[in-house]
Amino acid sequence: MQTGLKAACIRSLSFGNQIAEEEREGLKEYFVRTQAWDRMFRGDVDIIYGPKGSGKSALYVLAQDHADELFDRNVIQVAAENPRGAPAFRDLQMHPPASEREFIGIWKLYFLSILGRSLREYGINNKHSAELFQKLEEAGLLPTQKTTLGTILTSVRNYVAKFMNPSEVEGGLALDPVTLIPTGVTGKIVFQDPDMENQKAGYISVDELLSVADLALEVSGYTVWLMLDRLDVAFDESSELERNALRALFRAYRDNRTQDRIKPKIFLRTDIWKRITEEGFREATHMSRDINLIWDGASIKNLIIRRLLSNAQVLQLYNIDKDRTLSTSANQNAFFDMVFPEQVEVGENQSTTLNWLIKRTSDGTKRTQPRDIIVFLNKLVEVQNRRLERAEPEPAGTWLFDRSSFKEAMPGLSEYKVTRQLFAEYPQLRPYIDALREQKTEHNADSLARLWEVDTEEGATIAKQLRDIGFFEERNSKGDITYWIPFVYRSYLALSQGKMQELQANGVLANDFSFLDDLFDDD
Repeated sequence: MQTGLKAACIRSLSFGNQIAEEEREGLKEYFVRTQAWDRMFRGDVDIIYGPKGSGKSALYVLAQDHADELFDRNVIQVAAENPRGAPAFRDLQMHPPASEREFIGIWKLYFLSILGRSLREYGINNKHSAELFQKLEEAGLLPTQKTTLGTILTSVRNYVAKFMNPSEVEGGLALDPVTLIPTGVTGKIVFQDPDMENQKAGYISVDELLSVADLALEVSGYTVWLMLDRLDVAFDESSELERNALRALFRAYRDNRTQDRIKPKIFLRTDIWKRITEEGFREATHMSRDINLIWDGASIKNLIIRRLLSNAQVLQLYNIDKDRTLSTSANQNAFFDMVFPEQVEVGENQSTTLNWLIKRTSDGTKRTQPRDIIVFLNKLVEVQNRRLERAEPEPAGTWLFDRSSFKEAMPGLSEYKVTRQLFAEYPQLRPYIDALREQKTEHNADSLARLWEVDTEEGATIAKQLRDIGFFEERNSKGDITYWIPFVYRSYLALSQGKMQELQANGVLANDFSFLDDLFDDD
């Protein structure tokens, strides 16, 4: 390679932004039709689960970017939560609904309100849409195009409160003792099936009105996808509110899952799903139209290669064609081997660079996510650029990165994972993580209890919470439970490899071979 070209390439190199919403144009460059995308695009799945950073929002953004193609198939996408900025549902934290039942009513009526606006916007006019518009207008819940989602939600929230908590409404309301409908309410959308007399008077249940909306779409030949992302942000200040809101969302989904033309598309983190169902959730048995986002080694390699090939300087430096390189796995592997050293740590029993990268970026679930890979690779570019700024030699041969740069880049990812993810999302667990600073990497309930100054039972409970968020990897050796801290967290916490004294005192692998985790890093 001509002297200076590699340095110029490294200076301009970027692996993109780890936040999907902030790299819409870049996502088009990296786009690949995965199984998850194909199933969602065909309309086969409604619920997309995945760990934080697994690419849920990327699928959401890509779906928006394919809106025209979907519309050609008579699919209308409707944002049911703000894709950017303040979440529409955040204001509910100030005055949360009193019950899960009230929340179910809010979800259903909220969906109806934004459906009504969309049907009117797209000119869907038939007897069923006319009935929908009339009922929503009577209730003051047919928004204009300029009405924000937050305003729609506030109106829906106030309407539902009048029916379910009339005494708490400002000024007070009373229920009619015969009809059980609040006096003074002009809307005729109710939250249980009306009796025949009220039905004749024009009252209709929210479920029946959703069926009317579904019929309006069926007659017109359209389907609506109600897109719900960023639910982790919408309810992040109250675990109880999050639990009630999301359980209610899935119950609303269950109640109306027979509707063929109205399809909520819910993008949800797996840890949040686990949290809201840990006490049991019978509705989970009805969630069959779902998919989990899982990234294996081949998928991670493909992601890295696609992001490399989106850099014009890389194509020029290696004199390669993007499409031809991506056309076969053999071409991709050959390109990867040109860019990266074969191993970070050289030795017969050492892992390949890809496996080293995956293990060093994995959390306690033993899985790595695209976001963490992207953060690490951008840190790697920063490290290599600093070396060039110090007039150090360019990486050997065709490599863009020196072996030693990989280890130097790890602290940046480690700090990001601990401070921007764990501390930011689980502040209640921060004191327990901080207490492990400068300690060993493997613990049991006794050692943790001593460090946290709690009894062993409470120590085990806290340890399981840290396991559930991916900070600990739980290991079981002949019935002895230990908690191992993954590599990705170690740099920031200044941890030293090894087992705490309690493990050896209790006879748990008294001969400490934990140094082998570093020596032979392929489990």
